[in-house]
Amino acid sequence: MTSEKRKSASEVGTVAELRAMASRMRRTALTMTLRAGPNGAHVGPGLSIIDICAVLYGRVMRLDPRNPLWDERDRFLLSKGHGSLGFYTALAEAGFLTPDELSTFETHETVLFGQPAMCVNKGIEISSGSLGHGLSIGIGVALAGRKAQLRYNTYVLMGDGECNEGAVWEAAMAASHFRLDKLTAIIDANGLQSDGPCSTIMDMGSHEAKWRSFGWETRSTDGHDVEALLNAFTSPRTEPNKPLAIIATTVKGNGVSFMENNIEWHHSRLSQAQYDAALQELTD
Repeated sequence: MTSEKRKSASEVGTVAELRAMASRMRRTALTMTLRAGPNGAHVGPGLSIIDICAVLYGRVMRLDPRNPLWDERDRFLLSKGHGSLGFYTALAEAGFLTPDELSTFETHETVLFGQPAMCVNKGIEISSGSLGHGLSIGIGVALAGRKAQLRYNTYVLMGDGECNEGAVWEAAMAASHFRLDKLTAIIDANGLQSDGPCSTIMDMGSHEAKWRSFGWETRSTDGHDVEALLNAFTSPRTEPNKPLAIIATTVKGNGVSFMENNIEWHHSRLSQAQYDAALQELTD
């Protein structure tokens, strides 16, 4: 079955529309966190990646929610599975999930777990949660596309703390070796991981310098500026036959002042009063 790039109400065009989409996603993510009740949710890392996901799902990627198994679809792999709130809300905006399905998050009989479980019909390409594996899977996906002579792009979203894993750098070498120019890695560089500041746990120095030294074209951008993100994803490549690494500087818990840069909101429960305050802040 063939398909064309989706043309639906979920596809946006302007920077203003992308910003509005990201704003809706933040409000939805908060509602999902509240409904998760005592289970809580990874709300901080979810809010961290929302602008990135809005740009990818609102403008950059070629998708068709009416035909989720379309061979030519672009592939998005969430390696940092604890960012699932940002991912699920993007899938809903793109038409893969309904509001009713979002409301089942972290409940029994759901496909929307705290960390994603593969469900390609809903746009979830891989199971994730155990950190450090997404880029290796992305390399396999990109190589498969090349072998099948398909033109899709593969996007892998990782955390900066996740880059402590040695498997990431084995994969980075392999991607460069195989000259995977249709592979893009996005580093959500919010400076925090579950145990504390990344610089304290394992100081990685300059991500841009490291990825470049592994043979990648690199671009650094503000991970909450949708126009800058759009440019980073769509500007012509300057180094042919290389994979692309986008280092997106972000703020954990972005958009809600009492969550921003606060490690306690890596995973937490949200009270009704906190929800009301956060929603009011986002609305203002």
